Amino acid sequence: MSEKKDEILYTYKTNVYLNITNACPCNCEFCIRRTTDKVGESSSLWLSHNPSFEDVKAAIDRFDFTKYTEAVFCGYGEPTASFEVLIKTAKYLRQMGIKTRLNTNGLGNLIHKRDISKEICDNIDFVSISMNASDAEKYDAIVHPVFGIKSFDAMLDFGRSCRKYTENVAFTVVDVIEEKEISECIRIAESLGVPLRVRKYSKEY
Repeated sequence: MSEKKDEILYTYKTNVYLNITNACPCNCEFCIRRTTDKVGESSSLWLSHNPSFEDVKAAIDRFDFTKYTEAVFCGYGEPTASFEVLIKTAKYLRQMGIKTRLNTNGLGNLIHKRDISKEICDNIDFVSISMNASDAEKYDAIVHPVFGIKSFDAMLDFGRSCRKYTENVAFTVVDVIEEKEISECIRIAESLGVPLRVRKYSKEY
């Protein structure tokens, strides 16, 4: 019996996604990792190990991108936690003429203890940052970041910094929070010059 291969690349609806790590500094209340181990046509997004760039490249080379115009870094972990693989993969996809998007919690600067925003924006076509709350206390209660209460401001700073390097950046919130909260998040995003998108939460994967 052959050993099951890790699912580095998977599809959901009209998009193709790259699952490059399961590491994440957060434990969000609404994270789908709490309820299922798969998304779309995947069988399981739990990885046996963090894939190398060579592993990711091999998965990309086996995949037919004919029907897809964008590759999204979004799996069962925070993509910036595997930063070197993220950047190398983004560069490789760009050489192939494939646009890229990063879905991130915005805590990459805390993870790496330096500002990674320029490298992100130089190599990835669109950056989507999860805000999910309007202040540090609410954010901490919903997201449960390992870095504690400073995480909220770090996430906002990351968005502000990305905006210096690209117009293709947005904050997001999931519609599980109250409308008043969403309105306040929109106000905060506008004050930073970054648009905000409301994502619909779904348990159907």
